[in-house]
Amino acid sequence: MNKYLESSKYIDWNNRQVLDKAHELSKGIKDESLIAKACFEFVRDEIKHSVDFQLNPVTCKASDVLKHGTGFCYAKSHLLAALLRANKIPAGLCYQRVTITDIPPFCLHGLNAIYLQKIGWYRVDVRGNKAGVDAQFCPPKEALAFMVKTEGEMVFPEIWPEPLSIITNALETNSTWLQVLENLPDIDVIS
Repeated sequence: MNKYLESSKYIDWNNRQVLDKAHELSKGIKDESLIAKACFEFVRDEIKHSVDFQLNPVTCKASDVLKHGTGFCYAKSHLLAALLRANKIPAGLCYQRVTITDIPPFCLHGLNAIYLQKIGWYRVDVRGNKAGVDAQFCPPKEALAFMVKTEGEMVFPEIWPEPLSIITNALETNSTWLQVLENLPDIDVIS
């Protein structure tokens, strides 16, 4: 479980601003589920999704997401993992393969998994709600932003301690939100 608590290049919870925000969100709360919910709701509601708000810069590291208040789903998931880990709650990264318009092409969508002692691993989606998107924190029921409905879409079962390189490359090699949108990462799935 230690690898889901570590600070790293992208999930840099040892950054002073991230650590301070994590402590602010958990102040006075003892229950890990309530701490996780506070962190989840902060990232979902207060960090703007880059495409929804057409915002730059493109962020990747948790500290940059917090500093600039914006990120793609992937970057927002890095911040949530950092806030949870700073509060000693194991957190990992998950991915979902989705379509943008219910027909291919496909792209990856970033999620988190949180280890809650009473239920185990629980997936959440901090993408940000809008019309047609209603992600919630309601363990043990998962309420993700997108349903799997098109052949080829799926939620990958793996929980990674670090972001996939295809994700970090997309965020670090494209300089605007529009460039990222035009080059969203995907993984070929073998049936």
